[in-house]
Amino acid sequence: MEPKYGLPFNVNFCNICGMSNQKVTPSRVQNDSKTSAKNTLKFNGGTCDPCQYNLQKQQDIDWTERRKQLEEICDRYRSKDGSYDCIVPGSGGKDSVYQSYFLKNEMGMNPITVTWAPHMYTEYGWRNFQRWISEGDGFSNFLYTPNGRIHRSLTSLAYKNLLHPFQPFIFGQRNYVMHMARQLNIGLIVFGENPADYGGFKNEETQWTMDPMYYVEDNRESILVSGLSLNELQEDHHITENDLRYYLPLTSEQAGDANLNPIWLGYFTDFHPQGNYYFAKEKIKFEPNNQRTEGTYSRYNSLDDKLDGLHYWTGYVKFGVGRAMHEACQEVRNGDLTRDESIALIRKYDGEFPQRYFSEIIEYLKIDSDEFFSIADSFRSDHLFTQMNGEWLPRFEAK
Repeated sequence: MEPKYGLPFNVNFCNICGMSNQKVTPSRVQNDSKTSAKNTLKFNGGTCDPCQYNLQKQQDIDWTERRKQLEEICDRYRSKDGSYDCIVPGSGGKDSVYQSYFLKNEMGMNPITVTWAPHMYTEYGWRNFQRWISEGDGFSNFLYTPNGRIHRSLTSLAYKNLLHPFQPFIFGQRNYVMHMARQLNIGLIVFGENPADYGGFKNEETQWTMDPMYYVEDNRESILVSGLSLNELQEDHHITENDLRYYLPLTSEQAGDANLNPIWLGYFTDFHPQGNYYFAKEKIKFEPNNQRTEGTYSRYNSLDDKLDGLHYWTGYVKFGVGRAMHEACQEVRNGDLTRDESIALIRKYDGEFPQRYFSEIIEYLKIDSDEFFSIADSFRSDHLFTQMNGEWLPRFEAK
């Protein structure tokens, strides 16, 4: 019973938040394949890396000093003539609302916002996006909607080859803003939370700048999109490298010429996602989901795309880590839930199938429901799931 994806054989749960050691950490998305081993969350004495980092933030970080560091960075970029001086990538969700308002009102910056469009907007996601750029302070925005035929094809291929339908979106989300920064000649790009808040690469918690490995790739032959090389995409699916221009990472030369400085706002401020929701609700009348979000207990996270629920469900199928676990463990670290509450919510909701938009999703992917589930089941790892009477059951339980 060899685990797939290089996952640990024994399933353990953090003694502070309840997160599983099967959780996969951020990757160089341009090198991901179906068989590549994943980096998983590290544990020390039964405690996951994000919880250890959170304890460090509570005990050791001088937030006043870090704010001074941020002010010094902003001083280097702040425009004197009212022109745009920084970029906030986002969708109009709670976090990007907070980031843009903080930079404008607390730091005296003049941000422009940049958005890579979802696959299929939800009604409330679209309304929140419009409110972000129109209500309150208002913000200028570049919204890029990729070629629908190509994006649909890439998403379908990513589902079939990787069980990762969100991968083409992640390519665009990471890289489009870098291309725009080059074109606009704006070096400062302000992202939200540091990946270390959820489990990143070694020593990432000490870095306030995004590592170039996330957005730079010089070896174009090594790039895989939807599990296929650029040559395979062109020969077999008539998708050219030019079609993928804004999906693909920059080269070292391009990034160096642009003098990019992408930073994590969460390094300098005590970022609080639930607090950001209440902030956005006050500032722009941010609209939560009109019902409990499938797969979890909340109503205000990752709302703009009808494929959001599928993204988290496929993660559960492959790694046994679903949407409720992601959210509940984060809220334990932020002091919004106890561990017992987290475990109860995970047991109740994790792995719930996202039925609400399912008919639209399989139409978008151009597959039928039988093929959809057959593909998903082929990605399950035997050390996590077993099949009984035609039903897949987890071998583990959060505890």
